[in-house]
Amino acid sequence: MSPPSFESKLNKFREACHDLGIKATHQRLEIFREVAHSCEHPDAEAVFRGVQARLPTVSLDTVYRTLKLLTELGFISTLGHRQDSLRFDANQAPHHHHICIRCGKIQDVSSPLLDLENVGRNVRNVGTVQSAQIEVRGLCTSCANRENVSMRA
Repeated sequence: MSPPSFESKLNKFREACHDLGIKATHQRLEIFREVAHSCEHPDAEAVFRGVQARLPTVSLDTVYRTLKLLTELGFISTLGHRQDSLRFDANQAPHHHHICIRCGKIQDVSSPLLDLENVGRNVRNVGTVQSAQIEVRGLCTSCANRENVSMRA
């Protein structure tokens, strides 16, 4: 299943804002656009820099508040641990992440073995599973090639 197009995400975001009585301001749309267009899973500062290039008057506080709102509305999700810089992802289709331990690059990974149904079967003895997003860590292809390390399964 391919993720929804950007325009589809943007229209869904506008409709949800309208339904909830939240203004879909230009700044909110640009912040959402920055996250949705990125394959890098940007942190708040990267989102700020990207939006600021188009909207020089946007504040870092506005970016943080909007990212929090987008997360609460379910349009983006957060990745990483609280002590780390949170990263944001607008791809809400079921998927997982590979995080490079060298450069920090985060890439989407799809695998039927890691899908909710399979994960749920494996953890049913400790409770139910509402969602599953697995983060695997290792070297990305670029870092592995740079270090001349063979990739192992």
